[in-house]
Amino acid sequence: MAKLARNPQWWHEDTYLRTYPQGPFGEIDSIICRFPPRWVAASAEELAAQMKEPGYDQHECIDLPVYDKLPEARDLVMNLMAHVRGTRLGRVIINRVMPGGRIFKHADTFAHANYWHRHHICLQSAPGVVFSAGDEQVWMAPGEVWWFDNGKGDKDEGRPEHEVINNSPVERIHMVIDIRIA
Repeated sequence: MAKLARNPQWWHEDTYLRTYPQGPFGEIDSIICRFPPRWVAASAEELAAQMKEPGYDQHECIDLPVYDKLPEARDLVMNLMAHVRGTRLGRVIINRVMPGGRIFKHADTFAHANYWHRHHICLQSAPGVVFSAGDEQVWMAPGEVWWFDNGKGDKDEGRPEHEVINNSPVERIHMVIDIRIA
């Protein structure tokens, strides 16, 4: 946490999630450590053609430069990978929700939710931060690791809508880690 506090510019180096059209993350800041390569298709046809290319893998994630600046984060991620016997590492994102902010209600995509196991490492939080999924509400305390079952249902059902509301006086900071488990 001290390194994040000494480098506040990292929160605004990559605004992809915050500015994604109709995305649920408009009120958060993120440090994106690992993410799929990003490119913009000129048309639906170009996108469809790219997805048919040999070797295309929608789940492939790459390390981004900021991840090398956070060896402490990498240590947490690799220890979690070993603990859950992960076989592949996906997205690693540190999300910050300011007091009074939120991650709007959404459901993860079918392909993503059915491929990855999502984990949260709570780096900073306080009572008043509410994570809601379906009918459940929890507060994740600093130092805790949570597995979030973001839905292994069929294409039309089974993925719970979830959201975060920060009604506390402190920033809610979580490292969100996607891990493939055989």
